Amino acid sequence: MDSQERSSEEAEGAKERGLVYVWKAGSCSVTPERLPGLSGKTVLQAALGIHHGLLLTEGGEVYSFGKLSWRSGPEECVNSPLLESTLLGHRIITVAAGSFHNGAVTESGVVYMWGDNSAGQCAAANQPCVPQPQVVSICDSETSPLLSVRILQLACGEEHTLALSLSREIWAWGSGCQLGLITTTFPVTKPQKVEHLAGRVVLQIACGAYHSLALVQCLPVQEMKPIPERCNHCSQPLITMTDKEDHVIISDSHCCPLGVALSDNQPENHVFCPSSDTPGGKGVTAGQSENCQKPLVEQHRLVDLDSDGPSGLSSSHGQEDSGISSLGNTLFSDKKEGKEYLIGLSDNSLNENLQSLIACIPGPPGSSTSTLNSLVASCASAVGVRVAATYEAGALSLKKVMNFYGTSSSEPGSQSGSRSPGPEALKDSREEQVRLESMQGKKSSSLVDIREEESEGGSRRLSLPGLLSQVSPRLLRKVGRAKMRTVALTPTYSGEADALLPSLRTEVWSWGKGKEGQLGHGDVLPRLQPLCVKSLDGKEVIHLSAGGHHSLALTAKSQVYSWGSNISGQLGHLNSPTTVPRLAKVCGDGIWTTAAGLDYSLFLADEKDFQPGLYYCGQETSTENNLNENSCSKSPSLLVACSKIGYISNVIAGGDNCLALVDKNVMGYIASLHELAATERRFYFRLSEIKSQVLRPLLGLDNLGSANAIQLLQEMASRFSKLCYLIGQHGASLTSFLHGVKEARSLAILKHSSLFLDSYTEYCTSVTNFLVMGGFMLLAKPAMDFLSKNQELLQKLSEKNEENLQLVEVLNALFFMPFGRLHNYARTLLKLATCFEVASPEYQKLQDSSSCYENLAVHLSRKMKEAEYTLGFWKTFPGKMTDSLRKPERRLICESSNRALSLQHAGRFSVNWFILFNDALVHAQFSTHHIFPLSTLWVEALSEETGNVNGLKITTPEEQFVLVSSTPQEKTKWLRAISQAVDQALRGTSDMVLYGAGGNVPRQEPPISRSAKYTFYKDPRFKDAVYDGRWLSGKPHGRGILKWADGRMYSGTFRTGLEDGYGEYRVPNKALNKEDHYVGYWKEGKMCGHGVYSYGTGEVYEGCFQDNMRHGHGLLRSGKLTSSSPSMFIGQWIMDKKSGYGVFDDITRGEKYMGMWQDDVCQGNGVVVTQFGLYYEGAFSSNKMMGTGILLSEDDTVYEGEFSDNWTLSGKGTLTLPNGDYIEGLFSGEWGSGIKITGTYFKPSLYENEKDKPKALWKLGILAVSPDEKWKAVFEECWNQLGCESPGQGDRWKAWDNIAVALTTNRRQHKDSPELLSRSHTQTLESLEFIPQHIGAFTLEKYENIKKYLIKACDTPLHPLGKLVETLVAVYRMTYVGVGANRRLLQEAVREIKSYLKRIFQLVRFLFPDLPEEGSTIPFLTTEPKGRRSFCSGKSDSRSESPEPGYVVTSFGLLLPVLLPRLYPPLFMLYALDNEREEDIYWECVLRLNKQTDLALLSFLGVQVSSNTKDACFASAVECLQQISTTFTPADKLKVIQQTFEEISQSVLETLQEDFLWSMDDLFPVFLYVVLRARIRNLGSEVHLIEDLMDPYLQHGEQGIMFTTLKACYYQIQHEKLT
Repeated sequence: MDSQERSSEEAEGAKERGLVYVWKAGSCSVTPERLPGLSGKTVLQAALGIHHGLLLTEGGEVYSFGKLSWRSGPEECVNSPLLESTLLGHRIITVAAGSFHNGAVTESGVVYMWGDNSAGQCAAANQPCVPQPQVVSICDSETSPLLSVRILQLACGEEHTLALSLSREIWAWGSGCQLGLITTTFPVTKPQKVEHLAGRVVLQIACGAYHSLALVQCLPVQEMKPIPERCNHCSQPLITMTDKEDHVIISDSHCCPLGVALSDNQPENHVFCPSSDTPGGKGVTAGQSENCQKPLVEQHRLVDLDSDGPSGLSSSHGQEDSGISSLGNTLFSDKKEGKEYLIGLSDNSLNENLQSLIACIPGPPGSSTSTLNSLVASCASAVGVRVAATYEAGALSLKKVMNFYGTSSSEPGSQSGSRSPGPEALKDSREEQVRLESMQGKKSSSLVDIREEESEGGSRRLSLPGLLSQVSPRLLRKVGRAKMRTVALTPTYSGEADALLPSLRTEVWSWGKGKEGQLGHGDVLPRLQPLCVKSLDGKEVIHLSAGGHHSLALTAKSQVYSWGSNISGQLGHLNSPTTVPRLAKVCGDGIWTTAAGLDYSLFLADEKDFQPGLYYCGQETSTENNLNENSCSKSPSLLVACSKIGYISNVIAGGDNCLALVDKNVMGYIASLHELAATERRFYFRLSEIKSQVLRPLLGLDNLGSANAIQLLQEMASRFSKLCYLIGQHGASLTSFLHGVKEARSLAILKHSSLFLDSYTEYCTSVTNFLVMGGFMLLAKPAMDFLSKNQELLQKLSEKNEENLQLVEVLNALFFMPFGRLHNYARTLLKLATCFEVASPEYQKLQDSSSCYENLAVHLSRKMKEAEYTLGFWKTFPGKMTDSLRKPERRLICESSNRALSLQHAGRFSVNWFILFNDALVHAQFSTHHIFPLSTLWVEALSEETGNVNGLKITTPEEQFVLVSSTPQEKTKWLRAISQAVDQALRGTSDMVLYGAGGNVPRQEPPISRSAKYTFYKDPRFKDAVYDGRWLSGKPHGRGILKWADGRMYSGTFRTGLEDGYGEYRVPNKALNKEDHYVGYWKEGKMCGHGVYSYGTGEVYEGCFQDNMRHGHGLLRSGKLTSSSPSMFIGQWIMDKKSGYGVFDDITRGEKYMGMWQDDVCQGNGVVVTQFGLYYEGAFSSNKMMGTGILLSEDDTVYEGEFSDNWTLSGKGTLTLPNGDYIEGLFSGEWGSGIKITGTYFKPSLYENEKDKPKALWKLGILAVSPDEKWKAVFEECWNQLGCESPGQGDRWKAWDNIAVALTTNRRQHKDSPELLSRSHTQTLESLEFIPQHIGAFTLEKYENIKKYLIKACDTPLHPLGKLVETLVAVYRMTYVGVGANRRLLQEAVREIKSYLKRIFQLVRFLFPDLPEEGSTIPFLTTEPKGRRSFCSGKSDSRSESPEPGYVVTSFGLLLPVLLPRLYPPLFMLYALDNEREEDIYWECVLRLNKQTDLALLSFLGVQVSSNTKDACFASAVECLQQISTTFTPADKLKVIQQTFEEISQSVLETLQEDFLWSMDDLFPVFLYVVLRARIRNLGSEVHLIEDLMDPYLQHGEQGIMFTTLKACYYQIQHEKLT
């Protein structure tokens, strides 16, 4: 804490923290001395070497004391601490001391080392000692560029140093195998990474004199991986099989030497079986057993021992082991072989083997194999490495072992008829089998042995190396297994909690010298690389301490495992061997800190009053009675003097000295923290006991009832485990909190309160669900036996001491016990708050958190009461109906069995019972009942006027009924109950308390509009359909998804219960195994409006619908281009049939029909063109050409007359040949295959002028559909969108409203898919929101505004006009592209455009009534424009052509700029086809004339060229004229021509430099020159396009004359005599 942060705390309180007391090691009756010379500095951390010590103060300064031989010589001893001035300015966060050297780490992760360097332990090369702290550079060579590694933690031994980096990897330097490096050259002075643990998360490191320990987080549980067959270090097979005469030995005891030569008989390779601490002394410790020659447990296969499983070592209180009900000879059948075999295997403690054996017998009762088999197999698995599968038949193969194991779902012993082990001992070992197998996948990354990861502190039988681990896992997987339930008690670790709090899933790894057994691997060999200490798996180790030659591991359950040298009794127990971890026996309540010195250990444990007590075990030098011999203390003894100095927060052990950091208890702050930590650790111990001694055996019981009940029990168990794990983590975090600065605000229950609140809430949910389903009553029966045997244990755990307690109540008490802890949290937090000033933020935060926990406690107790009330209800009303209603999450709120509520208009004798649950209202009658889910239930009180005094109206999606209550109070009660229940159901889980907000504040009434899911049960249209979406008063309303039982699905908007608005609909097509798919608009449950319907057959219709039918304008595509008969129809539909004008493109036959339809057939006038150039126009009847028509072939042969079938002539007619000859008469036959003719042949006189075109060509278009009749539906649709019944009839303002609505709804729709709206599009839409307003006279400016608005409106299909233009463009292209690109259609195409213009102009004038009609003039506001010189006459041009000056309004001028650019490609194509012959002649001439030079060409054309005319004459004019091809509208093209003339006159004036007047004769040749030089390929098409579509009023104006000049040039060039 910085000084500012401390202002809120009591100043003197801060000074009473981190006091340092020191005393000599080696005596129990010591008096700690306060270390002098620190002048009130708070010490946060200390470290001790053999003869010296380091202190780290709160300000990040480092002090040294003791014999500092590297600084002052060997003998001098510094008593008062010296400041290490070199480190000033670097804020140090942690220090470490080795035997004779030191290290410190700065805030930024830099390491400083100093002291003895004889073995390179300070990472300095060739320097025997380092007097002052010096930086050690640690760089990761794998990264490029080299990155320096940030360090978190240091540990120093005698000749080595380890550092833990921020990325949780270990770096080492110094000398010896304890470095864990793959090297033999020492000293190592450049820090190197310990590669063997790379990639694992290392949590803590510790160094003994010559060994190293690391606490590593377990790997996450992985899926099964195939296990390698060979060791990846030494390539020897991992699993061996040896055939002996009568049995097979399968072994996985592969010992990987890792560079250590293994001798044949290892001295300390004891058989190790857990020695039980049971009072009768039944346990025989393995070390004393004589028959130890067989090394049963080799280097890394260790029988796992466990303190809390059945048959584990009992806890430090020494209570009797529970969980094993039948010991002794009940196990053996009468067969002697069993006994002999067992005894032969090992003379070890029989008891132990039996216990293990009980736990490992495979298979639930069922088929039959002999007991002996079971015994042999299970014994073998219990004993461990060697499996002797002795078969009575003397079979040898592994295969049979496998078969036996796979099928042993037997009642063992059914053959011999004797009773096998008690049923509860058998447990579910099938489930074990499965579990063990799944554990095969996780191999420790140290050695490739197969390791079972124990299920979180699980029972012994899970951790014994069972038979399964001896057999190749791949074979195992092939063995068929009965599917049995498996219950994992491994908590579902929340990754979140593991990230925020210390992990309990840890492994201990050790390496270095093992002479004294300090590595814990069961032998005394050295290890060059880290190796996992198997027996500590699953023990939840949270802290490691390494002494001179021994090691200590502290677990989350406050127990200590110790191993290594025990010469002075420093392990705290007398058990041998000491080469594997054993529990130390300390009398305190729970050890929470350990320190290991040179030859002694210190334990800090909780005492009764929460003040920590310090225990010592190890070397004792007693000076009393002049007896100077050294004795060692037998068991840890309390250092009484240390209890008087204050609250010890940490102890440090070294060589000569011990040191304690002490806090004084100012204002009870420290005491409260210690109380919180101690109670949390005890609480964890209790929870783990419940888990292992009660929950696990319960889960193992058979006949627990229905699968449902078992699932609930499992659910409860796993939530319990999760809570238990969190509490364990919290206990561990509190321990480290007490070691640190102790700032209230960094307490986990404050910082991560949601973790705790959520875990308690989840557990509460599962335990109340279990209770409601009568779980505890169900348990009582099968568990009777187990529970009655362990009565004391249960009472102790549940803290219930009354006599004659019912089992159910005991269980209740046990599983509801954790909730009491919430009150403790709240109380402790309040206590802590009182240590701060009321105004301080800490006070506020503690106060708030306290009320949070208190609120949750209250809330959960309310939940439990609800659960008990509900359970009571189920007990009171048993029966089929209530059973069907009984669900774990369901809670009763109220019910009407007291006749307080009745149904209105019910029959006299009917029974109506209403039960309100938290998720449904149930209406029960005699034999039936109906459940109304609350999320779709609306309730309202009926007003008094209607005569229903106490009526409640209930609305559900398919029913409405009125409930009448007996009294107004009842009415209010039910109304409130239903409203709150509905509200709660809508909010989701009622467990979510608003933490800190003083509980849930219920709303007055639930919302009318809401989201919910519902299944219809009787609505004829929706029966059995499921709806999920928005509702309004009992009807689907808003967005939702509706799925029918037959696979249909609608997803979109609803209005009052029906599909309405935009939606998507799918219908499965069973026959084709595909689905129909509609996307578009709906109205009142039917498709209505625009949409796209894709049929399962592959057809797609895009267009308008009405009442589920195609109606209006639409496009139908049939088949793909590759399919049998692809075709395309676009046009008008009426009631699902093609009717009205439409274009049909038959792609297969290469024909296109454009004409009238009726009832899906061609009927009326129409035009057909084919890809071979035939053209027919005339009458059709039921899909055939019938009646009068005209037929033209490509070469201009024309037939005009009667038809009877497609392309079949029949009746009167005239046939005109291309040269003008014609035949009149009667014709019959099919065109193109011989026609019979009876008639007269005419050769017209050669003098007739009309020989240019056959007569028929003048008549084209007469028999086609008139342009105004085409696409009526498209225009009608647009008028309808504007709200008009028929064109021009309607309210203009309503039309504008409709436009605004269309724009906003479309925009809203596209919001979900932003890719459809580009940015420019969005801007267009925004600008369209402003309507051009007109007040006063209509001016040119207003005209321009309208023009701009139209251009924008036509830019977006979301605007009705834009939609119209888009559709017209689509139909136009559909008509005139492809087969429709036929030159005969040119005039039709032009007429169609003119018709569009006329009809759109009508729409525009409806929207803008001020717009003058076609052909009227808008006067210029300005005065007469300045006279502009005309080309032809010298006078000013006063526009004498037009009657009055002004701008003429025409549909051409207003709308062509919008329409023509979009229609230009198909239209121009038609012009080009039509003028092909002319243009070819013209082009030939242009090419020939252009070969001449400019001057030659000019003079050829008869232009008088003055001598100074340069080459490249009139270049700008030529360039200007070429622009004509880049414009679309005639108006723009005319402007180009006008500019060309201006350019010509400009260049002439420059040459002549005088006022020069053109005459037409002068102008024409020059213009002709420009036209030739411009080389415009399709000039004829351009000319005809302008001619057809120019504004009529321009024809006689200036532009008209110029256009005529251009036209004349075009014809002139064609007929130019080239001499």
